[in-house]
Parts: sequence; C-alpha cells; structure tokens
Amino acid sequence: MAAAEVRHRTVEVASGVRLHVAEAGPEDGPAVLLVHGFPELWYSWRHQMRALAARGFRAVAPDLRGYGDSDAPPGRDSYTVLHLVGDLVALIADVGQPRVFVAAHDWGAAVAWQLCLLRPDLVTAFVALSVEYHPRNPTRSPVQTLRAVCGDGHYICFFQKPGVAEAEFGRGDIKCLLKKFYGMRKAAPLIIPPGKTLFDSIDSDGTCPAWLSEEDISYYAEKFEKTGFTGGLNYYRCIDLNWELTAPWTGVPIKVPTKFIVGDQDLTYNIPGVKDYIHKGGLKACVPNLEDVVVMEGVAHFINQEKPDEVSDHICGFFSKF
Repeated sequence: MAAAEVRHRTVEVASGVRLHVAEAGPEDGPAVLLVHGFPELWYSWRHQMRALAARGFRAVAPDLRGYGDSDAPPGRDSYTVLHLVGDLVALIADVGQPRVFVAAHDWGAAVAWQLCLLRPDLVTAFVALSVEYHPRNPTRSPVQTLRAVCGDGHYICFFQKPGVAEAEFGRGDIKCLLKKFYGMRKAAPLIIPPGKTLFDSIDSDGTCPAWLSEEDISYYAEKFEKTGFTGGLNYYRCIDLNWELTAPWTGVPIKVPTKFIVGDQDLTYNIPGVKDYIHKGGLKACVPNLEDVVVMEGVAHFINQEKPDEVSDHICGFFSKF
C-alpha cells in the first residue's frame, strides 16, 4: 500500500502508554478496527486497509502495546487481556464513533474476542481470523490444558520461560528468522521436541514466502530489531493470569454478529479437538450470532497476508451487511 495512502498518528490509550496507529480511507467512513497478531504489526493489514478504504470504510490499524512504534511497558503484568482490551476501548473512543467493526488475527483475535465479550456495546460486527473463541474452563488454566493436550513441548508452553524465547529470536539474522516463522505450513501444532530449538522445529526452510516481499520482511525486521520480542511474548505469559482475571465472565456467551475464517493448514486449526469444536456446534453455542465459518483450502496461519484479496472480500462483504 502506498505510503501516501496511509495516515499515521499516535493515540494515548492509558497513562504512559501511546499506540502508533495507521489509518486509511475517509475519516467519516464507518470505522474498522484491525488488530494484528504475533509476530506482526499494523503492516500485516496493509492489503485489507486498501480494500476497506476503496469501499468507503475507515481502516484503523494500531501497533498493539509492545509492538512496533507503540509503547512497550516493562513487566509481564502490563500485558493482561484487561490492559489490551482497555487499549482498544480507548482507541475506539478516540476514533469518535459509538460503535466500530472489528477484524482481528491470531493474538489480535484472542484480544478482540474478549473485547466482544466485555464491551459488546462497542462492536457492530466481528471477523475473527485463525483463532477461534474458547470459553473459560473453570477447572483448568490454559497452560495446563495445552500441556495436557499437546505436552510440554508446545510452543506456547515454551514461551512461558522469560528470556529463553528471546534468546531463540536473537540467535540469528532477524530477517531469516522471520521468514522461517512466517513460512510455517505444517498442519499440526508447533511442538518443540526435547533437544531441539524453536526454529529447528519449524517446517519452513527459511526462504521468503511467496506472499511476502523482501521489502515487507525488511519493514518487519526493522521494527523488531528496535523493540525485540518481549512485548509480544508477554501476551503469552499472561494467559493464565488472564484466566484468573476473567473468572466473573465464566459461561457468558459472545453475542456480537461474527464470521470466522481459518486456513485448513493453520497450526491452530489442527490442534486436537479444535475442528470438532468449530464444526459440531461448540463454537456456535458460545457465539450464538456466529453467522459463517469459512475454511480456506491450502492456506496456513498468516491468512490475511497469504490470501489478501479473498480475506478482504470476506471482511468487506460481511461488514457491508450492517
């Protein structure tokens, strides 16, 4: 997307926390909040921003706290889901519209599901990519569940160790490591076997995925070279704390009109039990206004970048109904 088409600004969302925000499209158009995942940036939505702007929407894509040109508070406990949802609530207030559309991917989807749970009054409709909503299990924390289903080698369990994952991301050329991470295509959970490193366990050979350019990789690398990965990793390190903090919402359904899109090669879609949960009524029970589930064949995790036109059409078509 041409730089001239994107407006950049900074929004204070909490005391001492300012987010860098990229925007495109008419300022009086219906706002669409675009929420990125790990290890990504606002830039992950560049294709959808163009498509939304062309259809009259105002695309609003922040670097989340801990990422890119946004502030990165020190300490794990500044990255709970309540902080992250609070950032989005403040950003929505700054946009100046009473309700917004939301599209979100990966960790962004996890945060946006909670936004829809905690503040449904602010969201007209939601498109979630890659990460489905799971209701809070009152008897077992998320990390305990992952260990039970996938073992200690699951990458999210690995990410719980402060400093260890950072060392993995810092042990080689950042461009090569990002190419390898973005190039994951194995239709299975990412498991790190004993004696292996994170990047040795990824099926990618490290060549640039066809859907990314060297210019794209350079943009990501420049930002992560500046910030490191601790901010993003702290999202993972708060998941059990989030579980404790959200106990009052146990059993509450998400009633925002929703569309869910996932690639059939996505590592999250291929966790044991997930397909049955999505397709046999579990997700619909938790999200009663789930209007559509789309499974894109031959597509892996970074779906909005791998299939930008198709994903943009799904997002624009769904939001245009409202």
